[in-house]
Amino acid sequence: MMALSPDSLAQIAVLAPFIGALLIPLFHRVPNLREAVTLATAAVLLFTVIQLLPVVMQGLRPGATLIDVVPGLAIAFRVEPLGMLFALIASALWVVNSIYSIGYMRAHDEPRQTSFYTCFAIALGSTMGIAFADNLFTLFLFYEALTLCTFPLVTHKQTAEAMRAGRLYLLLLLGTSMVLLLPAIIATWFIAGTIDFTPGGILAGKASPLAIGILLALYAFGIGKAALMPVHFWLPAAMVAPTPVSALLHAVAVVKAGVFSVVKVVVYVFGLETLTLSGANEWLVYVGSASLLLASLIALTRDNLKARLAFSTISQLAYVVVGAALAGPAGVIGSGLQIATHAAGKITLFFCAGAIYVASNKTEISQMAGLGRKMPITMIAFLVGSLSIIGLPPFGGMWSKWALVLGALDAGYVLVVVVLMVSSLLNVAYLLPIVARAFFLPPPVEHEAHGEHGEHGVHHGQHAGVGARFGLQEAPVACLIALSTTALLCFLLFFQADRIELLLQGMFTVSS
Repeated sequence: MMALSPDSLAQIAVLAPFIGALLIPLFHRVPNLREAVTLATAAVLLFTVIQLLPVVMQGLRPGATLIDVVPGLAIAFRVEPLGMLFALIASALWVVNSIYSIGYMRAHDEPRQTSFYTCFAIALGSTMGIAFADNLFTLFLFYEALTLCTFPLVTHKQTAEAMRAGRLYLLLLLGTSMVLLLPAIIATWFIAGTIDFTPGGILAGKASPLAIGILLALYAFGIGKAALMPVHFWLPAAMVAPTPVSALLHAVAVVKAGVFSVVKVVVYVFGLETLTLSGANEWLVYVGSASLLLASLIALTRDNLKARLAFSTISQLAYVVVGAALAGPAGVIGSGLQIATHAAGKITLFFCAGAIYVASNKTEISQMAGLGRKMPITMIAFLVGSLSIIGLPPFGGMWSKWALVLGALDAGYVLVVVVLMVSSLLNVAYLLPIVARAFFLPPPVEHEAHGEHGEHGVHHGQHAGVGARFGLQEAPVACLIALSTTALLCFLLFFQADRIELLLQGMFTVSS
């Protein structure tokens, strides 16, 4: 790549996935080329985003204005530290998710694979637009685009259940956007005279504590992708989608776009000092804490693996919201760390869930006794992802939980510390028994026979050739490469937390 300016790199990062989405359908009759284009697009995006990292670490904020709609209202991009982290996570995991998708979609002989990869690319372009949005208008446009382009992914199977889930997905996400988020943006524009993201916020001294509290509520629940209870029903319903889509929803793009937007609004629209002085953030601390605990308790009751992971995600997202609601630098840094470490841990768990389904057709936790003996690579990766989600060393999730505890203590919320501790125990209770069942219980005799078929008529062992001669029944190699990579990432993030924290501290300094 020629020596491009940082401003140009920011634009390429947003546009590259959309260009890939235009190219992918051209090769719909040649699957190998179609998937090569997907992987190449993902690689170009990751390379471009990595090029921006040292620029942002130096204190620069590259960006560009694409279109001036009206004076003061533009589609514009600006790369700041939180968006840099989000873009890095999403672009890196898109590469891994693409590799996984190839193995999964081929193993199941899924229909409409071209539209699947096309919508995936559009979703990543929308995610980059959200990550680098310079104002609320740009954020809103790409946020809505992300909802619309992921609808065909949620309804991919086109069964009655999938279509119902898709309708709920659109109803809740578009409904909260139009009824709550859009009025909040308009009100912000009238009150502050601008909707540009600004370090320190744009509402200081311009609204009463009551108005700030109401605005915060509109944003918190209007950003429905954050899945803050009670605006969470779309997420468990969307689990009807293929597993690579679930991974997209939970780790790469959709829910992370939600909590990222909440943190960005708190820091750059309200400002931490404004929220603290007004006291308007206190209710969100308690609502987020309640969502955190309730979702964990519901997860305990779910036997379906993807459903349990879905409620786990709702709980883990609430960690990010609570960190932002604490309205202090330590809490916000904890939120940023949680976005990164949860992404690695949760995508690993969903990759494992999909691998289990591809190789053995099992979807219920009660069916997974003894599975670790046939799928040791998958279940060890599941253990690693679980330990990171729980927050145990030496995995990245430890540092996000630790930072959030420090943020709660700094803000004087001892109750939040207790909530975080209880939640970690609940994480142990709903994740580790899955691993224990897989490794320490004998497999049921009735499932030993080879002859059961999956949803698409795929024989259990048909695509699971990895280690077959040793009695193993692992998923295709592409799936194993992906879940092993993300499990390794959970470990590596343990040693990179200080660098992430250094990056995020740039959120509180005036940009260049």
